[in-house]
Amino acid sequence: MVGTDGTDQSARAVPAKPSLDGIEARWSAAWQDEGTYTFDRTVDRGRVYSIDTPPPTVSGSLHVGHVFSYTHTDVIARYQRMRGREVFYPMGFDDNGLPTERRVQNYFGVRCDPSLPYDPDFAPPAKPGKEQVPISRRNFVELCERLTLTDEKGFEELWRRLGLSVDWSHTYATIDTRSRAVAQTAFLRNLARGEAYLAEAPTLWDVTFRTAVAQAELEDRERPGAFHTLAFPRGGTDPAGPAAAEPVVIETTRPELLPACVALVAHPDDPRYQPLFGSTVRTPLFDVEVPVVAHRLADPEKGSGIAMICTFGDLTDVIWWRELRLPARAVIGRDGRLVADTPAAITSSAGRARYAELAGKTVHSARTRIVELLTGAGALLGDPRPIAHPVKFYEKGDRPLEIVTTRQWYLRNGGRDEPLRAELRARGQELRWHPEYMKVRYENWVDGLNGDWLISRQRFFGVPFPVWYPLDDTGTPRYDAPIVPAEAVLPVDPSSDVPPGYTDSQRGVPGGFAADPDVMDTWATSSLTPLIASGWERDVDLFARVFPMDLRPQAHEIIRTWLFSTVVRTHAEFGLLPWSNAAISGWILDPDRKKMSKSKGNVVTPLGLLEQHGSDAVRYWAASGRPGTDTAFDVGQMKNGRRLAIKILNASRFALGLGADATPAGAPAPGDAEPGGAVAAGAVAADVVAGETVPVSEPLDRALLAALADVVDAATAALDGYDYARALEVTESFFWRFCDDYVELVKGRAYGSFGPAGAASAQTTLAVALSVLLRLFAPVLPFVAEEVWSWWRPGSVHRANWPDAAEIRKLADGGRPELLDAVGAALTGVRRAKSATKASMKAEVASARIGGGADLVALVEAAAADLRSAGSIRDLAFSPSEGEITVAVDLA
Repeated sequence: MVGTDGTDQSARAVPAKPSLDGIEARWSAAWQDEGTYTFDRTVDRGRVYSIDTPPPTVSGSLHVGHVFSYTHTDVIARYQRMRGREVFYPMGFDDNGLPTERRVQNYFGVRCDPSLPYDPDFAPPAKPGKEQVPISRRNFVELCERLTLTDEKGFEELWRRLGLSVDWSHTYATIDTRSRAVAQTAFLRNLARGEAYLAEAPTLWDVTFRTAVAQAELEDRERPGAFHTLAFPRGGTDPAGPAAAEPVVIETTRPELLPACVALVAHPDDPRYQPLFGSTVRTPLFDVEVPVVAHRLADPEKGSGIAMICTFGDLTDVIWWRELRLPARAVIGRDGRLVADTPAAITSSAGRARYAELAGKTVHSARTRIVELLTGAGALLGDPRPIAHPVKFYEKGDRPLEIVTTRQWYLRNGGRDEPLRAELRARGQELRWHPEYMKVRYENWVDGLNGDWLISRQRFFGVPFPVWYPLDDTGTPRYDAPIVPAEAVLPVDPSSDVPPGYTDSQRGVPGGFAADPDVMDTWATSSLTPLIASGWERDVDLFARVFPMDLRPQAHEIIRTWLFSTVVRTHAEFGLLPWSNAAISGWILDPDRKKMSKSKGNVVTPLGLLEQHGSDAVRYWAASGRPGTDTAFDVGQMKNGRRLAIKILNASRFALGLGADATPAGAPAPGDAEPGGAVAAGAVAADVVAGETVPVSEPLDRALLAALADVVDAATAALDGYDYARALEVTESFFWRFCDDYVELVKGRAYGSFGPAGAASAQTTLAVALSVLLRLFAPVLPFVAEEVWSWWRPGSVHRANWPDAAEIRKLADGGRPELLDAVGAALTGVRRAKSATKASMKAEVASARIGGGADLVALVEAAAADLRSAGSIRDLAFSPSEGEITVAVDLA
């Protein structure tokens, strides 16, 4: 392996003073130059391990939560590569959607106005002012592309610094030409199969962004409100009949929707209101006659037990409206204000005059005014009663959502199709979940769907729907006869491209055509990442080798969006899962145990952490977080990781100095004490990898290797189960025992104190242990593992074979791991006695007596020479008794 300085990396000497300084830059460059992580596309599918890497949202900067979860993926990628798989590990960038639009608006001080013509000479303001400059859609999109390219370069630099083993020749962006073509192709096939459809229906609407919102993008936020008690006069004209009866009292948190009231509803089993079902009441202020109806979703315990149905106050209103076949009287417009036109149902002059006072007002202002009107009319009973209640918001929005009637594109997802719902639930059962319990989140989401997936958005920067509509003789679009392009010409932009059979002069004129003005929801594109990355319909050979993919890594909160939507798309297109495994990461929590997020302003950017502690240290903290578990941001863990990396450097230098052919300056040459006593550790490790027999004769060495084989088994099983934290835990625990106990115990023997055979056994064991430990650490600590590997082994540790426990056990030749524990306990007892008297650890011990159970004492006795050497013990005696190892020490 040739380094960036032109030297042969396989011949590097062990440095006299190893350091972590600069290793990230050195090895990142070497990996790039050598193509260490380049995907070999010539191998068969059976040898490929492919990853559907999450494309981070390009909206300014990455934060430490990204470092956390992407490290988890990289650990698995590195492990699979060392297991002999050819890893397809691409990287995408999600630059499609609202986050990018908001960033561009704020960064350049502009806003999109689709009615404006394109200005090829437009330049954004040098200093954005308070008022945003209106520009055409095409100009706006150009600014989006310009800014995202800058952000993506910054992201790649940080990912390289972190050590992600991505193949950077396989990248994509969710708004690039390839992604647009894939998204439009998949949509047209959904449309042809009847899975995509256009419908006018009540839609969750964000009044700030002026766009529809899907169920998966909702979040409930606790907000203050108030119950208003309203009296509805009984309907009918007979003075002796219902009109003379007591009014019907309801409680509502949204009195401003009173002009949109179409019925009152109560539970069919509620005895208080059963006599009213089938009768009518009249709305206060507006005097509109509405029916009293029954429905199972009415809650007898909520408020007065009877509620008004308004079109539309919430999602339950939509269900009531649809199932009870009620009329629609929408009063909230797309701008979040009450519409100017008085609902036709309000016919009285007084009612129309009252509505005129509300028209054009915001929801908040309309609520204030209608409460005043109700109070003046005597229809408000008592004072409003303050409450706190959950209100639905768009996850990226700042104002409560409204429900307005709009024409939107939908994709069937099982929300209204029980057979499809069952099929998608079964897909969740097929998928291997890591951790397993995350499957419940998927199942709960599928079971809780209440409608199809709304995939259209009223935005500007996104993948446009490849659809035009013919205009009739009056210029009205015929939505029932959409015009679509051939797949071969995709991607298209209907706002500038022309449908087949038309000319641009026919755009927007009677008898001509109109473009669909909407773009796809960002998840409608992101749901296709396995197809985009694998070259679907573009690179047939690559697609055949990597799809279906092996792994989808992601956070738990987007199981309902990204994971589920991807399953929906590939189930529709191929009738199978897009990947076989899903590895779920948790959140990063701040010191107050709150999720870190940009919207909360509590994020930590990672560059400073990487510079201060080193990439391996930050990766160590990330890999210590359990799969699927929310983890606290912990600088202390990063410090621990740095200490571990430094210890690996120093312990490796020391171990190699005990018997390696690359000797650090100032260290005694191996074999000086006993001619011929040295064994080249590098050569021994190579022999082990090749499966050749090497001499391991001493019980302690065999015990060490037997314990190491157990560690390899445990780490391998953990990583096969995607439990990177467990793999790191068992490896690190063994490493510290190796350093603190084993190296100290065999140091004298390795230098040849007890003859050539004992030295060879120790040096062989040290070489094997070091080789194995570096490979076990390599997925988590790639930089320090590569650094040490380069001192004595050719090639990259990241292309080396994963350790084989069976081969190590052959060398151990029946060694007993418990011997290492017993001798380590005895050595600890000797050290503790010296420490208690504040003696040096090198102080001579006149005598030491080892007690404990006969089996344990026999184990220690088998390594008596090593214990005597390590503890500087003149007289070592053994006295079997009962219990654990005990040590009685007399200092010289």
